[in-house]
Amino acid sequence: MELGRNLMAGWMGRVGFHLEPLAARVLDHIRAGPRIFADETTLPTLDPGRGKTKSAWLWAYARDDRPFGGTDPPMVAYRFEDGRGGDHPARHLAGFTGILQVDGYTAYRRLADPARSEAPMTLAACWAHLRRKFYELHVAGSSQTATWTVERMAALWHLEAEIRGRPAEARQAARQKTAAPIVAELFERWLAELARILRKAKTAEVIRYALPRRADLERFLNDGRVELDSNIVERAIRPQTITRKNALFAGSDGGGRTWATLATLLTTAKLNGIDPHAWLTLTLERIASGWSNRQLDDLMPWHPLPA
Repeated sequence: MELGRNLMAGWMGRVGFHLEPLAARVLDHIRAGPRIFADETTLPTLDPGRGKTKSAWLWAYARDDRPFGGTDPPMVAYRFEDGRGGDHPARHLAGFTGILQVDGYTAYRRLADPARSEAPMTLAACWAHLRRKFYELHVAGSSQTATWTVERMAALWHLEAEIRGRPAEARQAARQKTAAPIVAELFERWLAELARILRKAKTAEVIRYALPRRADLERFLNDGRVELDSNIVERAIRPQTITRKNALFAGSDGGGRTWATLATLLTTAKLNGIDPHAWLTLTLERIASGWSNRQLDDLMPWHPLPA
């Protein structure tokens, strides 16, 4: 029997409707943590009546406390929005006042503004984003400072590999001993280079990217819960970009929201070593059988499946 696209889309919409409370609960758990990773990616969405797609976005929020010895499960939540403005993460993370680890996108900076109506978050920057900028100059062979920077930065990631999984206090102590002198040396070299080269030089552009973010980049030195980079959320974004390439676009705003709901739950299941198909089958059966809302947390996709 052939099933029409509209019928199947309707079914998926109903699935998304019943699973949305679980996806929202995942985001609640993420906001309850001490540190959140955030990132965003495009999701082209069909614009009815125009015969073309419009720009929309998937915002991703990840929590993984395992690098500093935390025992809570890893998780990621996606939210579908029609824009990329700072009002979206402000709404998604309402009430969160901990550490927000992000790339250099300016929309996140307003969340750390002391003048905002809600209590500000504390931003931590991503060294991997900065390293990529220097690495491009290194590959092009256009800057000795870029090559030196890439080589010097390697020691930071080597240290992180050694201290991953240790308590936050031990990570902070190790970073103060080993990483802090390296970071100070990096900024000293960049400042000297900036005074020497042309303002329009590519190296000067990258250095000017780093200097205003110095406090955010140094955050990991003084707090063992902070990571050196935001690769945890970037890894959560990557499967969505692959899916987007295959699907081409979301069929509607409702389809985008269903996409975000399913991605939240199935990706979180994978992060916890749970078979996403088995989890989804069991969860839909439980919902159809009248599962109580008071037991919502028992459905979370990090609980082991019954044997």
